[in-house]
Amino acid sequence: MSEAGAVWVLADPRAGTAAQALGIADRLGVPVREVPLAWGGLARLPWPWPTLAGLTPEARARIAPPPGSAWPRLVISAGRRSAPVARWLGRRGARLVHCMRPGLGAGAFDLLVIGRHDLPPGRLPGDPGLAPNLLPILGACHRMAPTRLAAARAEWAALAGLPSPRIGLLVGGPVRAEGMAPAVAAALGAAVAGFAGSVLATASRRTGAAATEALAAALAGRPHRLHRWGEGGPNPYAGFLAWADALVVTGDSVSMLSEALATQASVFIADPGGLGPRHRRLQESLVAAGQARMLAAAPAPFVRAPLDEAGRVAAAIRGRGWV
Repeated sequence: MSEAGAVWVLADPRAGTAAQALGIADRLGVPVREVPLAWGGLARLPWPWPTLAGLTPEARARIAPPPGSAWPRLVISAGRRSAPVARWLGRRGARLVHCMRPGLGAGAFDLLVIGRHDLPPGRLPGDPGLAPNLLPILGACHRMAPTRLAAARAEWAALAGLPSPRIGLLVGGPVRAEGMAPAVAAALGAAVAGFAGSVLATASRRTGAAATEALAAALAGRPHRLHRWGEGGPNPYAGFLAWADALVVTGDSVSMLSEALATQASVFIADPGGLGPRHRRLQESLVAAGQARMLAAAPAPFVRAPLDEAGRVAAAIRGRGWV
């Protein structure tokens, strides 16, 4: 068992990025110190050496042991901007586990957790040309652990009253644009409503208000729950995952696809158009692994085992004796 404070998680301000590191830490079963990061203007630079220069002064002050504590034995980070910070801590004796491609200095990490869709084109896990510190995974790590899904199923038990099949619809949006096209959202909502007994739909930050309202109009008159991004009250997202008989996820969201795969439900990928090579490779990797099918195959259910990549990474860390 690791002593308190021996494991630090560098938490990027972007929730989806931070969740990758935190999801692994959640599964270690040891005390963890979460260190919130905040970026200054220098964070955009591709730092070739370990440094804290990309942090704001306030965040830089947090990169120090609390009084009476030592430097960490293990640091878990995610995202390119946090990589120089993790490497700075590595010079103080920490083992380093990093999610996503770190940019420069990849060889400084003890373990790199990289989605198969982010591997060099044509390379597969196990290829001798890949770095020995690489642990390829399907999708991305996250915090939707089996215990969290079980708790959400109890918390949102009222969703059981909706007609079956309950289809969870997880809607993202363009990665680097302003909102999904309303016509795309409307067409997706109508397609899912056509084979659902009820729809459990959620929009994201990238969906945009116009597309969310178009989705709402497409679901009107059908049994459904729609969660709008930023609305008040408890967020039913985990409950939707826990109670869905099948899940339809737009292929632009690595996080939502990965979280959907933590359930036992059949997972279908909706292509909203305009996807780049990285997201195409993600779709292909999930379909090839038998973890998902494209929306055209819906609503026919199929059997798949819940995917727990964060648990697998945590087991690899424990197996190496780092905690």
